[in-house]
Amino acid sequence: MPCRCGHDARYVDRRGKTFTSVLGELELERAYYHCSACQQGFCPRDRALKLEGFALSPGALRMTGAAASLVSFEEGSQLLKELAGISVNAKMVERAAEALGAEIAADERQDLQPAATPIPATLILGMDGTGIPMRRTELEGRAGKQPDGSARTREVKLCSVWSAESRDAKGIPVRDEGSVSYTAAIESAASLDTDPNRSEFAERVLREATRRNFFEADRQVVLGDGAPFIWNIATELFPRAIQIVDRYHVKGHLIDVGKALFGATSEEGKLWRKQRCDELDDGKLDALLEELRHHAATCEDARKCADYIARNRDRMRYPEFHAQGLCTSTGVLEAGCKVAIGTRLKRAGMHWTVRGANAIIALRCCRLSGRFEDFWERRAQRMAA
Repeated sequence: MPCRCGHDARYVDRRGKTFTSVLGELELERAYYHCSACQQGFCPRDRALKLEGFALSPGALRMTGAAASLVSFEEGSQLLKELAGISVNAKMVERAAEALGAEIAADERQDLQPAATPIPATLILGMDGTGIPMRRTELEGRAGKQPDGSARTREVKLCSVWSAESRDAKGIPVRDEGSVSYTAAIESAASLDTDPNRSEFAERVLREATRRNFFEADRQVVLGDGAPFIWNIATELFPRAIQIVDRYHVKGHLIDVGKALFGATSEEGKLWRKQRCDELDDGKLDALLEELRHHAATCEDARKCADYIARNRDRMRYPEFHAQGLCTSTGVLEAGCKVAIGTRLKRAGMHWTVRGANAIIALRCCRLSGRFEDFWERRAQRMAA
């Protein structure tokens, strides 16, 4: 029997092991081998069933993964006991969920099968980032926003695709139910100039676009908050897509400028903020920029906001976008950051490793995107091969 180190291992005997299944504990007898080269023992059957790291049957593993994708490992252990009657301690939930999430992450890199569903006339792809708390060992040498210049978080970059063919009573595009999919990880969105390959996140975005038939849509829209990495990826991967900066994100900048100029509660400031937001909605960007630049010499926030709008003005043609029935808000994406990432990974007292966080993110995105069943079917096929 070949060992993972490449040498042949010898058969020793048959050994029993207790596994937790959906029906309770089961005893399984397996052949045990030992490798004299690396001094490691193993059971081929455990490897084949992917049970080396933990004693859970595929059914119990699936339950454990589902629970861990929703709540903390401790709460997941309690749910499994209360709802399924199986005992899996919190540490085992953690190990199993992270192993399963790593499997799902590897599967995501291979799963490029386009969805077998009708392609909407318009598909929207959004990109964003959100920080999650990390263990100190994962932050050594990283600059951050703390008073001493250190970091407490790492950024998860998220890509989401959805459609909005529906309209509300005012004719504003509304996300189509069941159309949203997510993919995310702590990974770089930048490539070195000497690197001929795309960044890790750009490759992730490309895979999601392929799965969602983004290239086949009559209209492709890329939405973002204005971060340069978003437009770099969009320009490279989707040259015919319409690029739109989230309108409410721009308004947030204008509101901050108004507060910096006139204070947070003054009536003059409220009027100024309303006038600037109205100019944005009406497409009067020249007038808006003129007003911001008027204050640029004395207000750093005004200068930065003017530069931001000037740099992205082609992506802020909101009257034109509205006339075309296009979304101008990343509300779906903002909600995705909260639902897919924040709800599970940003709870009080949580501190993650990159490996652990990426595993749980992969597990959670898989479930929220409606791909959990497809993953288990592919997993079963691989195990049977």
